[in-house]
Amino acid sequence: QVHLVESGGGLVQAGGSLNLSCVASGNIFKINAMGWYRQAPGKHRERVAMTISDYSAHIGYSINLQEPVKGRFTITRAIAKNTVYLQMEQVNPRDTAVYYCKAGDVLNTHGSDDYWGQGTQVTVYS
Repeated sequence: QVHLVESGGGLVQAGGSLNLSCVASGNIFKINAMGWYRQAPGKHRERVAMTISDYSAHIGYSINLQEPVKGRFTITRAIAKNTVYLQMEQVNPRDTAVYYCKAGDVLNTHGSDDYWGQGTQVTVYS
């Protein structure tokens, strides 16, 4: 089994910053993709930022950031620690959502699968 644990959510004033982290543990050989989705009330879950393993990249992964967060959010990953971070800056009320960590195409003794964390609430007030 694979477990993802997020931390760092909370209440933040518009224009402020917040940092999220997610650690994966358990039956893991390799995680090919790791990142963040979010789901606002009444809306579908949407991708925020993902890292995809790429050993040709000097940092070992490539980054995919969605347009609404470009220039404000930064995603980084500690591959050896099975950890991904999301640095959120210049937040606004539209960033209010439950943020979910996703580990995609996780290779383990059972093959390959995707895993999700339980989610962490981020609330931005103006």
